[in-house]
Amino acid sequence: MGTMERLIEEGGLAQGSLEEGLRFSRRMYLPRIFGLALGAVCIGGGLMQRGAHPMLWVALALDAFVWPHVAYRLASRSGNPYRAEQRNLMADSASGGFWIAAMGFNLVPSAVLFSMLAMDKVGVGGPKFLWRCLVLQGIVAAVTAAAFGFESHLESNFAAMVASLPLLMAYPIVVAITSYRLARRVRQQNQMLATLSSMDGLTGLLNRMHWEKAVAGEFARCKRTGSKSAVMMIDIDHFKAVNDEHGHLAGDEVIRSVAQILCGAMRKYDVAARYGGEEFGVVLSGSDIEEGRTIAERIRNLIGNTVLEARHDIRATVSIGVASFDPADADHASWIRRADEALYRAKAAGRNRTVSHEAALTE
Repeated sequence: MGTMERLIEEGGLAQGSLEEGLRFSRRMYLPRIFGLALGAVCIGGGLMQRGAHPMLWVALALDAFVWPHVAYRLASRSGNPYRAEQRNLMADSASGGFWIAAMGFNLVPSAVLFSMLAMDKVGVGGPKFLWRCLVLQGIVAAVTAAAFGFESHLESNFAAMVASLPLLMAYPIVVAITSYRLARRVRQQNQMLATLSSMDGLTGLLNRMHWEKAVAGEFARCKRTGSKSAVMMIDIDHFKAVNDEHGHLAGDEVIRSVAQILCGAMRKYDVAARYGGEEFGVVLSGSDIEEGRTIAERIRNLIGNTVLEARHDIRATVSIGVASFDPADADHASWIRRADEALYRAKAAGRNRTVSHEAALTE
C-alpha cells in the first residue's frame, strides 16, 4: 500500500527499458514508506485491542520500517525492475492478509486495510492484477489464521477505529491528488504529441498535412462567410545548387533561415508551413490578391537581402505564387493548385519574383 501515486504516474506495470524501470523503483520508494507507516498505525489499533504478542509488534515494525528499504533494493538491483515491483506489490497484499488475520479480522481496521490495498492494485494493474492480489491475500489470511490459531474479534473498539482514521483519511486524498496530477500530465503530453505530430522537425512550422487542414478550414470559412483570403506558395530558387556546392547541412540552415524570416514577416493570424523540400505555403487570412502580393514582395525582399547561412555566406532568392480565394474552386486543393501554378509561372519567368494566379492567367 502507499505506492499508487508513483505507480500510476509511471504508467503502471507496463514494461519499459531498464532505465525507466529503475526510475520507477526510485519514485515509489518514499510513497511505500509513507503508506506502510500509516498502515502500521491502522494495524496497531487492531493488535492493541486483542493484546497481541510482543513478537507481532516486532514483525509490524519490521514490515513498516524495514520492508520498504528491502523492496527498493530488490527492485533497483533486479534485471527487470517492473517485474520486481510487481512482486513487491503482491508481497504487500500478502502482508495485508497476514495482518488482517493477526488482528482477528477486527472489522474496522481490516476493512480499511483491505480497501486501501485494493485501491492500490486497481490503480496499478486494473481488475486482473487486483484479482491475483486478492486471491493471494485471502490464502495468506486463511493459512495464517489456521497456523497460529488466531481467533476472530470482529468488534472494533474506539482505539482501533481512531487508529484507522489516518490511513482512511490521508490515503484517498493522496490518490485524488495523484489522479489530478496524472490527468494534467496526460493532457500536457497529449497536447505535446499533437503539436509535435503537426510540426516540421527542421523548421518548427506546420507540416504539409496539417497545413492543408488549415487551408481546408480557411476555404470552408470563406465559402460560408464570403470573406477574402489568399494562399501563397514559396520556393527557394536554385536550392539544389546550394546542397551540391555546400552540403545538406548548409542547405538545412538555409531552409531554417527562410522559415524564420517567414515567421517574422507574417501577421499573427497567418499560417505558414513547410510544404515539402524547399517549398513553403502560407495562408493569408483576410487578404485579397493585392494585399497578398504586397506581403509576398516584402517576404521576397527580406529573404533576398539576408545572409541565410553565415559559414559559407549563402544568400538565395525565392519565387512566390499567390492565389486569392475563389468560390468557384471545387475544394481547398484547387486553391492550393492555383497558387502552385502561379509559383511555377514565377520560376519559368526567371525566378526571384512574385506572380499572382490572376496575372498568370493573362500572361
